[in-house]
Amino acid sequence: MAGSSSTFVAVLTAAAVATVGFLAYQASASVPADLAAPRASASASTTKAPRDTRNPTALPAGSGTGARVVYSTADDRVWLVNADGRAEHTFQVTPGSVDPLPGTYAVTSRSGAVTGTDGTPIEHVVRFTGVKGVSIGFSAAVDGSTPAPDPAAKTGGIRASRADGNAVWKFATIGRRVVVIR
Repeated sequence: MAGSSSTFVAVLTAAAVATVGFLAYQASASVPADLAAPRASASASTTKAPRDTRNPTALPAGSGTGARVVYSTADDRVWLVNADGRAEHTFQVTPGSVDPLPGTYAVTSRSGAVTGTDGTPIEHVVRFTGVKGVSIGFSAAVDGSTPAPDPAAKTGGIRASRADGNAVWKFATIGRRVVVIR
């Protein structure tokens, strides 16, 4: 009797796994295009959000709504934007050698302290996408350095000062939107 009940449990488990897999496939196939992962396009990669020329640190128009992190690859600047749409904090960053494509992402993982791909001890790592196997995210070097990236190495770390890295760490929790603009 014990053997037949374990077989029954195994069959039920297999059926449940198959059902969940089928439902996951159906859900992913029916995601509206505007919620799917950002796709590269010629216009998206060349579009630059309008800037206030009198105030270059002002939050760019067209960078989304609500609470979010806005990152400009053209200006090497980050804005932490609250739910009311006001920038709470803005700062310069030093990007890695690999830039994310313009689009909307979400924070997917965080690490308190790791070693960067360049061998530098880093803290407050907030990852939000990847490009061809390179993880892209914000971080701060423990020694406070923000060296220019080695163009020969594929790095996705967007380095901030320790104070700014701490601000990102507190603000950009798992699931927080990250809007990348040119």
